[in-house]
Amino acid sequence: MIEVREATKEDFPRVLELITELAIFEKEPDAVEVTVEELEQNGLGEQALFKCFVGLYDGHIEGISLCYPRFSTWKGKTIHLEDLIVTEKMRGKGLGKALYDKVLQYAYDHRVKRVEWVVLDWNTNAVAFYERTGATMIKDWYLAQMDQQSLEKYIKG
Repeated sequence: MIEVREATKEDFPRVLELITELAIFEKEPDAVEVTVEELEQNGLGEQALFKCFVGLYDGHIEGISLCYPRFSTWKGKTIHLEDLIVTEKMRGKGLGKALYDKVLQYAYDHRVKRVEWVVLDWNTNAVAFYERTGATMIKDWYLAQMDQQSLEKYIKG
């Protein structure tokens, strides 16, 4: 049976395991730097920086969706879906859709103007899933990032 609920402090060790599993899937096994403590500090309480939902299958956490508020100068309030993660063994059983639906319902309830996320172009299953739900895949924009080392180099000259 599938259940989706907000993450609690006790869930964050498992949330970190799933984040690490996603990093391995995305061919970045050493990229995860966040800790359980950081997840707890930033994901709980009145001033939480993100909302995390856990997806349970038969009582075990097998997936998460993590999103946070953003603001668009054109649209106003938006939400960014940072990650939607389902364990490999549970893919295709409806858990990912349940987590996705939870984020979209959360966005709708908070009256945001847009939900956005990034998906790797080689993850054709995810691209097809999002397209089936009516999401628009915008292909003429580049994703720009500056990591901590580049930021330091830029600031210090």
